[in-house]
Amino acid sequence: MSTDSQPDKLEPLFTEPEIQRRVSELAQEIAGDLHGRDVCVVAVLKGAFMLLADLLRRLHDLGVEPVVDFVKAGSYGSGDRSSGAVKITLDVSTDLVGKDVLLVDDIVDSGRTLSLLKAHLQAKGAASIRTVVLLDKPSRREVEFKPDYVGFEIPDRFVIGYGMDYAEKYRQLPYIAVVKTRG
Repeated sequence: MSTDSQPDKLEPLFTEPEIQRRVSELAQEIAGDLHGRDVCVVAVLKGAFMLLADLLRRLHDLGVEPVVDFVKAGSYGSGDRSSGAVKITLDVSTDLVGKDVLLVDDIVDSGRTLSLLKAHLQAKGAASIRTVVLLDKPSRREVEFKPDYVGFEIPDRFVIGYGMDYAEKYRQLPYIAVVKTRG
C-alpha cells in the first residue's frame, strides 16, 4: 500500500452484476428462513450500508418487512489491518427482546467483531441471531465463528468497494476490488 492514502492499483474481484445476483440469492434464502417472524435487521456501520440497502429492497420484494437498526463496532481504524481490539461505538436503540435478529456486515475475517456483536445482541434478549456477510475470509479466522449466510468466500486479500473502504475512501464503488501493491 502506498503511504499517501491511495491504493496502488485496483483489480476488480466481483462486478456490480455479480454482487446484485448474489444479494438476490441471499435474500431468497433469508426470506425463506425468516418470513412471518418479528425480524430486526441490525447492520454494522459503516461497511454494511450498501449490502443493507440492496438486501432490504430484495427482502421487501419477497414480503419480509423488518425493523432496521444499526450498530457501529470495529478494530481497523484507518489502516488495512485489524488492531484485534473490538469496540462498540454505537449501540442499537431497538428493543430486541423476543425478536429474531439478522446481523448484517460487509466482511468477516478474524471473526472477532461479529462474535462480540452476536454475544452483545444475545445479551439484549434476541430470540435468535443469524449473521449475513457479503464476504468471508476464513483463512484469517482467529476465533471460532461461522456466518449463517455468505455472499462470497475470498482469499486473504485487502478489498475495497461496495461499502468497504481504504482510509475512509472508495466505499461508493459499486463493485469490489482487490488492492494490489506495486512490484
